Amino acid sequence: MGTEATTQDIELSVIVPFYNEEDNIRPLYEEIRDTLEKIGRSYEMIFVNDGSHDKTLGRGIEIAKEDPHVHMIDLLRNYGQTAGLMAGLDHASGQIIVSMDGDGQNDPGEIPKLLEKLDEGFSVVSGWREDRQDKEFTRKLPSRIANWLISKVSGVHLHDYGCALKAYKREVVEQVRLYGEMHRFIPIYTVWQGGKIAEVPVNHRARVHGESKYGLNRIFKVLLDLFLVMFMERYMTKPIYIFGGFGFLSLALSGLCALWAIWLKIFDGTSFILTPLPTLVGTFFTTGVLCILMGLLAELLMRTYFEAQDKKIYQVKNHNNFPKE
Repeated sequence: MGTEATTQDIELSVIVPFYNEEDNIRPLYEEIRDTLEKIGRSYEMIFVNDGSHDKTLGRGIEIAKEDPHVHMIDLLRNYGQTAGLMAGLDHASGQIIVSMDGDGQNDPGEIPKLLEKLDEGFSVVSGWREDRQDKEFTRKLPSRIANWLISKVSGVHLHDYGCALKAYKREVVEQVRLYGEMHRFIPIYTVWQGGKIAEVPVNHRARVHGESKYGLNRIFKVLLDLFLVMFMERYMTKPIYIFGGFGFLSLALSGLCALWAIWLKIFDGTSFILTPLPTLVGTFFTTGVLCILMGLLAELLMRTYFEAQDKKIYQVKNHNNFPKE
């Protein structure tokens, strides 16, 4: 074992969430340990038990007792990969954070490659499973579609958003709060904050033990989270723009339906009650008014959110020639 470092001296934190991976946790630990010992940086491993029903927790505690570099976090129930990563981030001490899956498919031997790229000045280095060892139609094809769509919508182009093997500088992730499936969007947050991201091909291995926890339904969760991320980035401080936009569109449609109904009445002799247009007028008008009112309410909520917590709507990159507070 390497020399144990104090919390202040730790350079590298490796975070691994586990869910029902009793046969993978020790082999993966040994691989990570051997890799980190060769790197020569002070390190810690943070294992997060995400509500496993098997022997994952017990085996993780055994490892933590054997190796002071290992810290075991046990979550109350299964919250999902993003929550597991967030728990690890909240307890990490390293200046560099490395995340990976607990299923053994990410190769710990690729960690030095990520760190070398990070040392070139990048804020986040993401792994790219160029030769992915997964089923084509249930895993690889949906992933390619999702990656293409995320890249197009966000403007941040990566081949593999879903690869859990990533390295981050601490300042990039310490202010980020993650929900849903949003851990994969950290590179997008990084670019929005002015950081630099890189992507490097990494070895991907077939699963040896256990079963995959991911299904096709996950792609819909990812897409919904993507829309939420884009909404928060573009309209977080001005929600009236999107609600008001829908509101005015509905009011415009209400007006068009009213004009159409009047035109039919005057020039075609069609009674109002013989068409659905009066109903559409009322529906669109009501929807428009409600959207505008919701926008006003959202504006009040956002102002309360920022002012009550003394949050800023901007982030300062650096100060020059200002007196120290």
